[in-house]
Amino acid sequence: MTLFDEPRSNPSQMQSAAPLATRMRPGTLDEFVGQAELLGPGKLLRQLIEQDQLASAIFYGPPGCGKSTLACIIAQRTRSHYETFSAVTSGIAEVRKVMEAARHRLALENRKTVLFIDEIHRFNKAQQDAFLPHVEAGTIVLIGATTENPYFSVNSPLLSRARVFRFEPLTDADLEDLVRRALHDEQRGLGKQGAKLEADALRHLLDVSNGDARRALNALELAVQAAAGNGTEDLTIGVSQVEQATQQRAIVYDADGDTHYDTVSAFIKSVRGSDVDAALYWLAKMIKAGEDPRFITRRLVILASEDIGNADPLGLVVATAAAHAVEYVGMPEAQLNLAQATTYLATAPKSNASYVALHRALEDVEKRPAVSVPPHLRDASYSGSSRLGHGIGYQYPHDFPGHYVPQEYLPAGARSQAYYTPADSGRERKIRERMESLDRLSREGGVPSDSSSHSVERSRRDSLGETVNEPTD
Repeated sequence: MTLFDEPRSNPSQMQSAAPLATRMRPGTLDEFVGQAELLGPGKLLRQLIEQDQLASAIFYGPPGCGKSTLACIIAQRTRSHYETFSAVTSGIAEVRKVMEAARHRLALENRKTVLFIDEIHRFNKAQQDAFLPHVEAGTIVLIGATTENPYFSVNSPLLSRARVFRFEPLTDADLEDLVRRALHDEQRGLGKQGAKLEADALRHLLDVSNGDARRALNALELAVQAAAGNGTEDLTIGVSQVEQATQQRAIVYDADGDTHYDTVSAFIKSVRGSDVDAALYWLAKMIKAGEDPRFITRRLVILASEDIGNADPLGLVVATAAAHAVEYVGMPEAQLNLAQATTYLATAPKSNASYVALHRALEDVEKRPAVSVPPHLRDASYSGSSRLGHGIGYQYPHDFPGHYVPQEYLPAGARSQAYYTPADSGRERKIRERMESLDRLSREGGVPSDSSSHSVERSRRDSLGETVNEPTD
């Protein structure tokens, strides 16, 4: 061997030099962790792999969720020739060589080629078109992995010939399983080093990994290496070592315990108290700790009606839109929607009048004697209802000026007090003025005149936010 000869690779040395995430890759479907909806017993993708009948497919999901790992398992199971390359380092010339070799292999050996392309979204449209005739002819079975939405990043003709399988981020339970395997595995993992992981350190590792197995395992390996470098025999990994390995500070936050409920309580009370900076602080803490964004938006939707109500009816619209955006956009981008909803609701005028009114009505329904619907309010839409007296005496408000006529809508004795008392803030001030105007008309036993009709209609428009260029709270 000369100075310029390349030394032969030793597979065992290469394996030991590989990162922990690579060494711990499962070799079988039974060892695979996560994606139960795709690979659980009886699921379609598992059956296709086990029967070696997988057609062209796109594996779509976030980093570290098992797309490339599953491709490696397919490589070991398939009877076809398996070829792989990355869209990051390969160009159209390499694509043509692989396609030509696949065509000859099928013609001479009657053997298909399974081609795995990592990060297929990085190929431009022209490069993706090069695969199309070979997929169409059955020369290759194309498996593409992508973190980008394939319906935007993959050519439509190619996408129509492949089945899209969506991979989800690994759950904390999945990641914990992988971490514990790595700590105890003496052949591929860290078992020979006798490292242990404290409960708080494990929690922080799972939080910052965000469903990414590669990130969790490589951070674990770095933390163990750092602890071993201290020269102590005790390789117990604490929060500080994990913080150093991940470059993220641990946030004390238990998703099911007191800290969880205390933090969201502080968040809601800050919004209710119109302290926008405090609300944003608690929101940021929940986001950094990995709180479920749907839980946050549910609380905001409730607050919009309980603490803002008709003082600013748009509060409920904004909160509901944020809840929809969380589902539609997903994290981390949806944190912008959470911030917008939080700042809007925190700075909105406040009123709990609707909340109080409902509880007053509920109390009367529960404690006062049951009453029947007055005859003039009963359903008169069916034949024979008039013979029962239904609807007789009812006055249709739209037949009167101002679309209002005084009449009784409650049975005698049903109500103990007025339920809804609008606050003196925001839109509820206009609502209160309208209610007072209608109350005066009821006491006078009349109907609105032309002038009062316009006043009532103006009040109605104000309460709905239709008036422009007038200051409000």
